[in-house]
Amino acid sequence: MFDEVASAYDKTNDLLSLYQSRLWRRSLKAAVAPKSGERILDIAAGTGTSSMALRVPGAEVVAADFSQGMIAEGKKRYPDLEFVFADAMKLPFKKPEFHAVTMSFGLRNVQDHKVALGEFHRVLLPGGRLVICEFSRVRGLFGTLYRWYLRNVLPIVARLLSKNPEAYSYLADSIEAWPSQDELAQDIRDAGFSNVSYRNLTFGIVAIHTGFRN
Repeated sequence: MFDEVASAYDKTNDLLSLYQSRLWRRSLKAAVAPKSGERILDIAAGTGTSSMALRVPGAEVVAADFSQGMIAEGKKRYPDLEFVFADAMKLPFKKPEFHAVTMSFGLRNVQDHKVALGEFHRVLLPGGRLVICEFSRVRGLFGTLYRWYLRNVLPIVARLLSKNPEAYSYLADSIEAWPSQDELAQDIRDAGFSNVSYRNLTFGIVAIHTGFRN
């Protein structure tokens, strides 16, 4: 599914989010706070747009994804970025080697996100940080309007913009089925992370979760 939408994926996401996706990427970078000398793993990196946002002088960013189509598109766009084919539930790294692990809008797509969180913990160096940016639960009247948008407006716009509108129907379904902010925070704690917290963005449409490996 993601292979088929790779070429227009970033542009479609910008339009469907009313360009909030760019704000979310900036907030993610602030949460990761990449520094020179660090090695950072960006999982579900897609075409590498999120990874490029994390690059600072002296820092190494590895873009990992499960879609060969996304990786192929990313290598064309960013030939100097390191791409790795990776299953989030079985990362191809044998030992802890990353100062930060981050994942944007991909944890919902993993078959068992709790297994993936355990893998993220495994490959982090002691003191390393986890930053997850994911769609979340919106409460109140705005939440009602948002769910209406997901069910009624998003599929129509996706049919106009995307070669595979079914991918965006899946998006709406996966968002509605996803755990709440507090539930995901507990899953992160259960995976072994400490000092777990989250911050809502855009009224809770998106939440950034952080945690640390002791």
